[in-house]
Amino acid sequence: MDLNSASTVVLQVLTQATSQDTAVLKPAEEQLKQWETQPGFYSVLLNIFTNHTLDINVRWLAVLYFKNGIDRYWRRVAPHALSEEEKTTLRAGLITNFNEPINQIATQIAVLIAKVARLDCPRQWPELIPTLIESVKVQDDLRQHRALLTFYHVTKTLASKRLAADRKLFYDLASGIYNFACSLWNHHTDTFLQQVSSGNEAAVLSSLERTLLSLKVLRKLTVNGFVEPHKNMEVMGFLHGIFDRLKQFLECSRSIGTDNVCRDRLEKTIILFTKVLLDFLDQHPFSFTPLIQRSLEFSVSYVFTEVGEGVTFERFIVQCMNLIKMIVKNYAYKPSKNFEDSSPETLEAHKIKMAFFTYPTLTEICRRLVSHYFLLTEEELTMWEEDPEGFNFGNYYFWRALFVIFLIVAVEETGGDSWKYSLRPCTEVLFIDIFHEYNQTLTPVLLEMMQTLQGPTNVEDMNALLIKDAVYNAVGLAAYELFDSVDFDQWFKNQLLPELQVIHNRYKPLRRRVIWLVGQWISVKFKSDLRPMLYEAICNLLQDQDLVVRIETATTLKLTVDDFEFRTDQFLPYLETMFTLLFQLLQQVTECDTKMHVLHVLSCVIERVNMQIRPYVGCLVQYLPLLWKQSEEHNMLRCAILTTLIHLVQGLGADSKNLYPFLLPVIQLSTDVSQPPHVYLLEDGLELWLVTLENSPCVTPELLRIFQNMSPLLELSSENLRTCFKIINGYIFLSSTEFLQTYAVGLCQSFCDLLKEITTEGQVQVLKVVENALKVNPVLGAQMFQPILPCVFRGIIEGERYPVVMSTYLGVMGRVLLQNTSFFSSLLTEMAHKFNQEMDQLLGNMIEMWVDRMDNITQPERRKLSALALLSLLPSDNRLTSKGP
Repeated sequence: MDLNSASTVVLQVLTQATSQDTAVLKPAEEQLKQWETQPGFYSVLLNIFTNHTLDINVRWLAVLYFKNGIDRYWRRVAPHALSEEEKTTLRAGLITNFNEPINQIATQIAVLIAKVARLDCPRQWPELIPTLIESVKVQDDLRQHRALLTFYHVTKTLASKRLAADRKLFYDLASGIYNFACSLWNHHTDTFLQQVSSGNEAAVLSSLERTLLSLKVLRKLTVNGFVEPHKNMEVMGFLHGIFDRLKQFLECSRSIGTDNVCRDRLEKTIILFTKVLLDFLDQHPFSFTPLIQRSLEFSVSYVFTEVGEGVTFERFIVQCMNLIKMIVKNYAYKPSKNFEDSSPETLEAHKIKMAFFTYPTLTEICRRLVSHYFLLTEEELTMWEEDPEGFNFGNYYFWRALFVIFLIVAVEETGGDSWKYSLRPCTEVLFIDIFHEYNQTLTPVLLEMMQTLQGPTNVEDMNALLIKDAVYNAVGLAAYELFDSVDFDQWFKNQLLPELQVIHNRYKPLRRRVIWLVGQWISVKFKSDLRPMLYEAICNLLQDQDLVVRIETATTLKLTVDDFEFRTDQFLPYLETMFTLLFQLLQQVTECDTKMHVLHVLSCVIERVNMQIRPYVGCLVQYLPLLWKQSEEHNMLRCAILTTLIHLVQGLGADSKNLYPFLLPVIQLSTDVSQPPHVYLLEDGLELWLVTLENSPCVTPELLRIFQNMSPLLELSSENLRTCFKIINGYIFLSSTEFLQTYAVGLCQSFCDLLKEITTEGQVQVLKVVENALKVNPVLGAQMFQPILPCVFRGIIEGERYPVVMSTYLGVMGRVLLQNTSFFSSLLTEMAHKFNQEMDQLLGNMIEMWVDRMDNITQPERRKLSALALLSLLPSDNRLTSKGP
C-alpha cells in the first residue's frame, strides 16, 4: 500500500466508517477489514491519528484499528504478520512526539505503545524507555503529561508479564530506572504541595495529575520490580516516606473543596498510596516487616482516634482497615504451634504485631468499631424508611457485600468515577478477624458491653437503641468465638424474647437486630426445646408493621429450617401460619432481589417438610404463573421460581400432574437452547424436568413432546449431560414403547455422535441408557439402538482397556444375549462378516474375552447377568462347549 496514494482513500473510508448511516457504515467496515492485512496500512493509520487537524472521530477510529492490528498481526508467527521493516518504522513514529491534545486519544495511543512494548521491549525496541525518560523531563506541560501517561502504561504492561525471562528483564529495568522514578515522583509531589496554597486550581490539578501518574509508575516498579525489595534502600526509603506524604495529602484535603475535580484527584492519589502498601504487603510480606509497626500506628490513629477527624473519607478508612486486616490475618506472620519450627522472619513479624496489639489498643479498637462504626447512620435510617427492600439488600447480605473490599482493587483501572461501596461490611470483616485473632483479650470487653445493656431500653432514647443494636451486631458476628462465654439460651428467654415483643415503632431496629442475632446463633448454640418459642416469635414478626423486620425474619426462618437440629414435628404446628405469611410477603415485595430471597425461604420450607406441605400450597401454585409472566425480563428471578417448583413437585409427588399446564411450558422454555433465557435457566430447568419425571405416574403426550429439546442439549456436550441421561432413563422406565418408537432413531444418532468425542464416563452413561432400554423392552430396544451394538461387540472382542467401559459392554451384550437371542444371532452373523471370520470362531473369541474380563464386573446384578448370558450359550451348539467357561 503506497502511503501517498493510499492516505486519501483510507481517510475517506475511515470517515465513512464513523457515519451513523448503516448503508455507508457497513461497506466502509468491510473495506477496512480487507485492508487489515495489507502492507503499509498501519503506517497510513499512524499518519492519520497523529494528524491533529483531522476530525477527532476519524482519528479515534484510526487508533482503535491500529490497536486491534497489534493484537492480530504484530507477532512474527501471526498469519499475515507485519514485516520487520514496517514495524521498525511504526515503532519510531509512535514515540516521535508526545503532543496529542485529546485526552481519550492520548490514552489509547499510550495503551497501544504499551502493547507493542509487551512484545518488543527491550530486545527489538531498546530506545523506548530512554526516550520516555527524556520526554518526561521536558518543560512543555502537554508533552510531559503524555510521556508520563505512556511511561505508566508501558511499566504496567511490562510488570504484568509472568514468564521467568520476562520477569528478569523487568527486574533489570526496575533497578535501572527506580532512582529516576522516585526523583520524578518527589519533584511532582513537592510541586503540588507548593501550589495547593496558591489558589490556582488549574496549576494544582496539573501537578496533581503528574503526581498521580508518577506514583502509578512507582507502584508497579516497587511491587513487581524486585525479588528482595527489602534489600534495596531506595525502595524501602520510598515506602517509609509514604506515611509522611499521606499525612501531607490528608492535610491538603482541608484546603481543597469537597465538590470539584481537584478533590476527586486528591482522594484518588491518597487511595493510591494505600494501594502501594497493600500490594507490597500482599506480594512481599517479609519485606513488609519493617513497615508493620508504622502501618499499624498510622492506620489505627486515623481510623480509631481523633487524628482522622475532618480529613478522612470513607474509602480511605476502608483501605486502612484492609491494611490492618491483612497484617492481622497474614499467614506469613503466624508462627507454628511449635515456635521452634517457625522461621526467624515469621517470629520477628509476630513479635512486632504482639507488641502493638496491647490490651488498651485492642480494647479501644473494639469499642470504637462497635460504638462508632457499627451504629446505623442517618443515611441508613432514611433508606430504611424510603426504600426498605434496598436497605435489607444493602446491609443484610454481609458476605455478598464483602465483594466491596475486593472491588477496590479494580477501581484504579476503571477510573472509579461511578464506584459505589459501603463502609459497614469492611468494619464487620475487620471486627471478625481481630476478634478471632485476639478473642481471649476481647471477649471480656464485649461481655462487659453486653452486661451494661441488660433489660429494656427506653424507646424515646434513640441513641441507646442504636448502641444496643451495634452491640447485638457484634455479638452475632462473634457468635462462634463466644460459644463458651455466653449462655445464649438463657439470654434468649430472659432478654431477647421480651425485646421481640416490644411493638413500638422506634423499637423496630432492635426487633430486626434481635431476630438477625438469633439467626447467627441458631447453628452455634440454641436448644431444640426453645424452637417452639422461636417459631411463635417468627410468626408474630412475619406480621410486623415494618417490611425490613419481616424480610429479616424470613431470613432467620431459613437459617432455622436449614439447621441440622431442625425437627419437623416441632415445626408443623406453625407451618400453615408461616407459609401463609411468607406467601403474603412474597406478594407484597416488589424488588426482584427480595422476591428471589423470599422464594428461596419458601423453597427451603417446602424441602424440609416435604409432603406435609400439600394442604397449604394452593395459593402459591396459583401465584407462580403470574410471577413467571411478570419476571420475563428477570432471569435470575425465574431461576428462583424454578428452584421453588422443583421442591413443590417433590413435595406434591404424583399430585404434581395438576401443575402440568404451567409446569411443562416452563420446562420447555428453560431447556430450549434456541431461546436466549436458556443460558440462565438450563441447569434448573433440567433439574425440574427430571423431578417431574420422577414424580409422574405416567408420561402424558405433552410431557413426551418436550423431549424434542433433548437432541440439541446432547449436542452441547455440557456439564449437564449427566442430568440429560437421567431424564432419558426416566422416559425409558415410564413409557419405553411409546418413547422409543417416537424418539429412539434420533436419540441413537445423537449417541453415535457423542461416542466419537465423549469421555470414558460419558461413554458409560450412554451405554447404561442402551442397557436400560434393553432391560425394559428387549425387542424394541435392540431394534432402535442396533447401530450402537456392533461397536459394543467390537469393544468386547478387542478387549476394551477401561474396566468400567468393558463392564458396561458386557452388561449390554448380556441383555441382548439373554433376552433377545434371535437378534444376537443376526448381530453375530453381521460381525462375522465384518471380521471375516467363521461365526463359531468369533463367538468362541468373544466368550474367551468375556470370561477373561469377568473380574471387571463389580456389580453383583451385572455379574449374575453375565453368568446367565454365558450359560444360555451352553446348549446352543455342542461345538462351542469346549470353549465355554
